[in-house]
Amino acid sequence: MSIVVSKSLPVVVVGPCAGIVHLSSFDRCMPPFPVTLLLVFNQPIEDPVETIKKALSQALMHYPPMAGRTGDDGEGELHIACTGEGVSFVGASASCALDDEATRSALLLSDLAVGYPAEYCRLSDPFLLMQVTEFSRGGFIVGVTWNHVMADAAGMAQFLRAVGELARGMPAPAVAPVRSEIDGSVPRLPPLMVAAVRSQMRMETEELASLDVTIPSSLIGRIKEECAGDCTVFEAVAAVLWRCRTRTVISDADTDDPVAFAFPSNVRGLVGAKEGYYGNCVAMLQVQASSAAVASGDMKDLVKLIKLAKEKVSDIFVNAGDETSDGASRDEQQRAHPRSRYNTLSVTSWRNLGFEAVDFGPGRPARVMWKPHRTIGFVCVVCPPCNARGEDGVNVASFCVKPEHAGAFVAELAALNI
Repeated sequence: MSIVVSKSLPVVVVGPCAGIVHLSSFDRCMPPFPVTLLLVFNQPIEDPVETIKKALSQALMHYPPMAGRTGDDGEGELHIACTGEGVSFVGASASCALDDEATRSALLLSDLAVGYPAEYCRLSDPFLLMQVTEFSRGGFIVGVTWNHVMADAAGMAQFLRAVGELARGMPAPAVAPVRSEIDGSVPRLPPLMVAAVRSQMRMETEELASLDVTIPSSLIGRIKEECAGDCTVFEAVAAVLWRCRTRTVISDADTDDPVAFAFPSNVRGLVGAKEGYYGNCVAMLQVQASSAAVASGDMKDLVKLIKLAKEKVSDIFVNAGDETSDGASRDEQQRAHPRSRYNTLSVTSWRNLGFEAVDFGPGRPARVMWKPHRTIGFVCVVCPPCNARGEDGVNVASFCVKPEHAGAFVAELAALNI
């Protein structure tokens, strides 16, 4: 089906001027790379473009940093300058109805979201770009692209819920926003630790296949049963992805090579972040094993490895001062690392962060989707539950294999589903 999206010229939704906000050490771990989210709403609201643009303007009064720009003190120390320069906003209309076929194709449509002109966000770029696309016979998609330095996924979900609350007529957001590290919202990480984490986050230059797959509930249930119930949905889905991708990309000659699995963990509760904190507050966790163990071992053993990494997240902060001159912990240095970046899979979960609760008036979104750009590594995003696909399972947006491996990866997933 051919879909034509007609866009208006971008307008700037300005915000208040509110001085300077210092970046937290968690923010400094993040390179300025863009993230794009698509929220699909099957039910219409009256004039969604103007309704959401007005609510966005109101939300920026409560979230001044979102309307600012990256500032530089002249000595390379970056901060958020709350200049009020605003958010870039585009209204658009699509030439088709928002039926299931259009929804399934959304990840392939570059016209449903505004993108930055370069792979990394520049100092002069807005922190946030937004597009609202109306479809014939009702329904709309909100495309949101943001600079990861401003917020992690949990923080952006909080902001979008606030926009929705204002669109529905609430006088103020239900959660008061908090952004500064200076007030003790989040702890300071040692500079060497920040540098070490940041050095590992390099933009991937490989051409990768964009895949939209579903891990069936029946398979997740079987894995939970194998683990005697001691397994979360994320752990089961992550184990499936790690195994199938390892079987796909590792040749028989490389079965002794280590393969790594990396995933971010929201540590707001662990570090005592204040309610409403919307900056970055994630720790990157990693576990690894031989490719043979991942490809052929029991699924419950992969779940145990992932669970063990989650249980040790507090050690990151306890041992934060135990650093060598290059910023890596001694324990980290002693571990064997995969010889190729392609041997590392990253999986992030957007479940239970609040994207599925964003409501601009017609109710919750039918789908929440991640639209891949060039990414930091080889990534899968586990998306929130949806009711638009008519499928029983967990939706995963995959950008983790080269095109020549895409067919084999999908086949491995299908084989596990039998």
